[in-house]
Amino acid sequence: MKKKSLFNALAEKASLWSSSPGAFFLALSVVVIWAVSGPLFHYSTMWQIIINTGTNVATFLLVFLIQNTQNRDTKAIHIKLAELIRATEGAHTALLDLEKLTDEELSAICKKYSLIAEECREQLRSGEGDTHIPEIALES
Repeated sequence: MKKKSLFNALAEKASLWSSSPGAFFLALSVVVIWAVSGPLFHYSTMWQIIINTGTNVATFLLVFLIQNTQNRDTKAIHIKLAELIRATEGAHTALLDLEKLTDEELSAICKKYSLIAEECREQLRSGEGDTHIPEIALES
């Protein structure tokens, strides 16, 4: 397999690190130190600008890194689901790339599946199964 690009590797590590307890406690420490230092700087405008600028820059950069990781994860999940659909006999392979459809087309398909789900719930309420596969019962 091809090696990840430097950006992808950085984005993945940043995403993992930024969601860690260590990152949270580092951020908390920065905020506490900033708050405690307020009286030292007489709660000046510069004191406020420092925290605002620091948090804005960190947030701005992390948004791009985390979004990259999310996009890669989403693509991987789509591929895995597509393979499951493709490999399942009787599955509708037209569903493989639903993300490319319009909102109206997605809504129409969603309504069809909602109707199927409601019909299956009615079958369950009446004591029938909803998998169309015979139940396996162990005899005692």
